Amino acid sequence: MSVSFERAQSVAIIGGGPGGYEAALAAAQLGAEVTLVERAGVGGAAVITDVVPSKSLIATADAAVAIAGASDLGVQLFAKGKEGKPLKPEIAINLSAVNKRLLSLARQQSDDMRAALVEAGVRIIPGHGRLEGENAVVVSTGPGGTDFDRIEADTLVVSVGASPRELSTAKPDGARILTWTQLYGMSAVPEHLVVVGSGVTGAEFAGAYMNLGAKVTLVSSRDQVLPGEDADAAAVLEKVFKRGGMTVLSKSRAEKVENTGGGVTVALSDGRTVEGSHCLMAVGSIPNTAGIGLEAAGVQLTESGHIQVNRVARTSVPNIYAAGDCTTFVPLASVASMQGRTAIFHALGDIVIPLERRRITSNIFTAPEIATVGWQEKDIANGLINGVCHKLPLTANPRAKMMGIKDGFVKLIAREGSGTVIGGVIVGPRASDLIYPIAIAVERRLTVDQVSRVFAVYPSLSGSITDAARAMHVVDHTVYGG
Repeated sequence: MSVSFERAQSVAIIGGGPGGYEAALAAAQLGAEVTLVERAGVGGAAVITDVVPSKSLIATADAAVAIAGASDLGVQLFAKGKEGKPLKPEIAINLSAVNKRLLSLARQQSDDMRAALVEAGVRIIPGHGRLEGENAVVVSTGPGGTDFDRIEADTLVVSVGASPRELSTAKPDGARILTWTQLYGMSAVPEHLVVVGSGVTGAEFAGAYMNLGAKVTLVSSRDQVLPGEDADAAAVLEKVFKRGGMTVLSKSRAEKVENTGGGVTVALSDGRTVEGSHCLMAVGSIPNTAGIGLEAAGVQLTESGHIQVNRVARTSVPNIYAAGDCTTFVPLASVASMQGRTAIFHALGDIVIPLERRRITSNIFTAPEIATVGWQEKDIANGLINGVCHKLPLTANPRAKMMGIKDGFVKLIAREGSGTVIGGVIVGPRASDLIYPIAIAVERRLTVDQVSRVFAVYPSLSGSITDAARAMHVVDHTVYGG
């Protein structure tokens, strides 16, 4: 759909991550004059230092696990030694080559995104952008640097992302004490990586480096990894971590991390210390909203510095929108992209559907992966909604047996009475792909009976979704809609 104006509307965007990128494309598609200001490169941190390289690293770790576990399927790798005797080779990880490849992939993705914007007619200005009132963006060569461009626009979109949170007692140095953006400078798999923080980022990297062959200790301030996620899913992952040799220190808080020259010492609040070769600090992130003119423009921020936005990504200033991790919405790349498009559709008068948190699909790229959508079992337990759950272990799935899958499950959540699918959890290989049909069911308000009537390939992992839906069927069709 194209939107016609008496004159071309102008849009200025600060930040070229997923939110800014999609906003720029959408605005260009609708015929606006679009300027994008980006300091690091199109794609932002998500592409250059976060999502793309981290998930590429995890894919490498998954490959190492697949090779190591091939013998369970009857596939044996041998090399011939002296006199033709078989030798069982060890799996070796060339981390320098791995890091070079994944950073190259990230740069290629950034270049592809830049090319798409140029082709769409978007003007790209490298530099640091800040707001000047409600209708202008000023660009400089650095934070507080000399101004070299000023862009006036009808609509402004702020998509500046977030950066790793740093603790004063555990300052990252890029050598031994690292943030997740600094991991890719290591030339070899760390001998002993201590990961502080058991949220999504900490769990993903802890699992990846364990599977790459490192000794890993995970310091978790909570009683279980992945606090806030589905409890059954977290329990499966913690079991897999411990089975793989990881040390999980639950209810342990790191107070100080010191670079000792040849390694690190992590001091815990209960007086214990953990010695390692490297430490990854995964203790959250802070929005990159300081010093870019938001307060002066009248944009409302939270105490943490996040930009307050509504369901169409609009801020407290009518013509200023915001997208991505710098906002109060869900910090996911897919959400940032949707916010960017939604903001432009709303600002330029196109059809817009306000974002709904309960329909957002998320995935944790551990091994096994954990994917979720919609309402969760804990919401039922807390009395937030009337619902029923059914969990089906993947060990009951014939394709899983063929693939040697030992861990994981499919969990469907339906509204009590109507049987409408309102949520789901999948734990297993490629859960990020398998969750999609459940996400469609949630989005389109399908019942478990409607889901169960969809043909799934036999044998397939997706068959567990229809199996779970069939198990939730009731004889009284007046209850579940026939």
